Formats: sequence, structure tokens, C-alpha cells
Amino acid sequence: MFTGLVEGIGKIKGINRFGGDLSITISPLFEMSDLQIGDSVSVDGVCLTVTRLSQGSFQMDVSLESLSKSTLAGVKVGDEVNLERALRVTDRLGGHLVSGHVDGVGRILKKEQKERSWVLRFGAEGRLLRYIIEKGSVAVDGISLTVNQCDDQGFEVNVIPQTGKETGLLKKKVGDPVNIETDLIGKYVEKFLLKGDASPAKKASRINEKLLKEYGFEV
Repeated sequence: MFTGLVEGIGKIKGINRFGGDLSITISPLFEMSDLQIGDSVSVDGVCLTVTRLSQGSFQMDVSLESLSKSTLAGVKVGDEVNLERALRVTDRLGGHLVSGHVDGVGRILKKEQKERSWVLRFGAEGRLLRYIIEKGSVAVDGISLTVNQCDDQGFEVNVIPQTGKETGLLKKKVGDPVNIETDLIGKYVEKFLLKGDASPAKKASRINEKLLKEYGFEV
């Protein structure tokens, strides 16, 4: 489990492919000397496990499933990625609960500077946008962000200078892909309210104002 507060940047130093899977070697550009084999690290929002340590770098395996749902399928040597080590029970939860299980890929539709911050708009599939709400939380490349506004085509966030400095998000251009993980609470709430009758993809949602009131939600 992660918070979405990226610790720093890492650089891809090596890629080894094994059929449909691959192994990546990352050199962090900040202090990670306490890292151990078996530790979980969020790499651009994807939860991966450390499999080998060497001087100044670490190695992680990426499964075919992770590659199919994220931008790691197109990663190249020299690319920079956002890194965050797993949340400790004693840590402050400054962002939101991020599992590192990316739901899918979106694309940057707009990138505009406003005063000292940047406004970014992302496009995504409807199956992802259904769980994104105004003033809710979303993880983009592993970064915990607040949704300014959203519609059926995409959503918009504000990136403050500190976030831009500590992550690689602002180095991306319009049209570039990003990893998106929606707020897991919304997915669980939908599952419970639908009582497991059918998956959202196969059945129109029965969630409406009347149903929410029945379960005690203020609407």
C-alpha cells in the first residue's frame, strides 16, 4: 500500500525481456540505501517487488498483466520513473490509499501553466472515469492528485510546484500516456451496492439517489 506521495525519481538502467515478461533495473536519484530484497516499490504507480540489489541500483520483475495495464510496456533505458516505497504503519497518510494496482492508461490532453502551478487534463476510458469524481482522489503515475473537475471525456488536476519538482509528470507532453489508478473505495462501494449481481461492464449501474439514501449516504 502507498500514499501517492512520490519520494523521488529513478532512472531505468537496464531492461531484460523474458517472453512476455520483463525485468527492469532502476537507479534511484535519491537515498534508498535501506531497500531490501522483497520490498515493494511503486514505479510510476505500479507496485513491483525488489528481486535483486546492486551498488546504486535495484532490479524488479514486471509481469505480463502489469505490462498490459500500464505504460511500463513501453519503458526504455534512460527513462525516468516516479518512485515510492511502501507505506509503513507509523507513517502519516498525506495523500490517499494507493494500492499500486494500475487500472489502465490515460493520455495527457492539455497542459497549461497557471501562476506557479500547472493544470493538466487527462483523457481515459469510460470504465476508469466512472470512478473519478470532482474533488475526489486519483493516482496518476503513482502521484496522489485531487480532481478539479471531470466529465465523460476526462478529468483535470492541478499540479503544484513541489509535486512538479519531485516527480516526472511535468516533463511529459500532451499526448503522452500515463498510468491511472482510481480510488479503490469507490470500486468497493459499487461492488457492495450491486451485491455482486454482475460486473459493471456487463450491467448498467443500479446506483442512484434513492439507493444511496437507503444505505445511509447523504446526497
